[in-house]
Amino acid sequence: MSVYEEMLTLAEDAKEAAQVMANLSSGVKNEVLLNMAAQLEAQQAVLQRENLKDLEAARARGMAAAMVDRLELTPERIRGMADGLREVAALPDPVGEVTGMWLRPNGIQVGRRRIPLGVIGIIYESRPNVTADAAGLCLKSGNAVILRGGSEAIHSNSAIGHILQQVMVSMQLPQAALQVVTTSDRTAVTELLKLEDQIDLIIPRGGEGLIRFVAENSRIPVIKHYKGVCHTYVDAAADLQMAEDICLNAKVQRPGVCNAMETLLVHQDVAAEFLPQIAAAMQRAGVELRGCEEARKYVPKMKPATEEDWYEEYLDLILAVRVVNGFESAREHIQQYGSLHTEVIVTNDYMASQRFLREINSSVVMVNASSRFSDGNQLGLGAEIGISTTKLHSFGPMGLEDLTTRKFVVLGEGQVRS
Repeated sequence: MSVYEEMLTLAEDAKEAAQVMANLSSGVKNEVLLNMAAQLEAQQAVLQRENLKDLEAARARGMAAAMVDRLELTPERIRGMADGLREVAALPDPVGEVTGMWLRPNGIQVGRRRIPLGVIGIIYESRPNVTADAAGLCLKSGNAVILRGGSEAIHSNSAIGHILQQVMVSMQLPQAALQVVTTSDRTAVTELLKLEDQIDLIIPRGGEGLIRFVAENSRIPVIKHYKGVCHTYVDAAADLQMAEDICLNAKVQRPGVCNAMETLLVHQDVAAEFLPQIAAAMQRAGVELRGCEEARKYVPKMKPATEEDWYEEYLDLILAVRVVNGFESAREHIQQYGSLHTEVIVTNDYMASQRFLREINSSVVMVNASSRFSDGNQLGLGAEIGISTTKLHSFGPMGLEDLTTRKFVVLGEGQVRS
């Protein structure tokens, strides 16, 4: 069987299984997710054994430490996957929800009802927890899912997928509703992207290269964000200790993820005090700073920033720093160099905070909080399927509702159109 035939068979099976999933009760779907969570925890040793194979291969290839971190399945992350499934199970089921009903002059009633999208393809890199997160959200929203992770996590993803599939089988549900592509052949992705008659939506998660490849080669609609160039703007009215705490968390806690801060903007009125303070804290945390000419006056040890640095998603312990002369120049910088992901203002000026929320149109805008909260789980959506920086269908972290669409329902009493 060729790779194309293999992917076609997989997608056709998923399409058939999607019909079953679309009509499951909320109770059955929740039971599936809770059983999956229990099995992930019960088989932690199996998951860590398979994950170790991927970690050893990654280190042998010289993968960056931040990327190895994304790949690792610690006991805490396995519990996190299980807890994510439990949280999704506890969320209201959007399927079947009627989102409004109105009466027309001729007496017909018109409404809109949420329905699953059908078959969703997830193409992702490195982070094996995506396998469980994506499966949980897709199944709860009544969809079938095809998961294609990167070759660097093939053992981890296959192990997670097998555990989840066994739960489906044990509950007499179609195994094809949750499939993990186990071939590392790169043409599998290209072939999947051709199957517009079987797959309804593609969601790529990973680096900019992967996402651009998917967007350029897919015949299927794609939800995407190319990169996360997240900014934190420290305003003139900021509490500088709060600003330090927020910036450290946003940059250092997990630098290899898309909601980590990549550029720090500092109002010129507080630059003399704040920049030496934050530079010392960042230095202690091992962060390399690359600053504009003005920033380097206050911290001469900073490396000079280039024009490319303002566009860069480092995914590492590197931070670009710019001094701005006010709100307008901060906004202009974000509009020119941002990626519509997440922007933060640190300020005690209420009017400045409200202006920031109003005028900055990235998918997540925050006041006095770390950009690391730009995450579906942290925002109360349950485990997220991804973050969209495209404005059609979904914008920002995507939860259950974003994996549904709405159909019109019409109730009449024999009306005919004249």
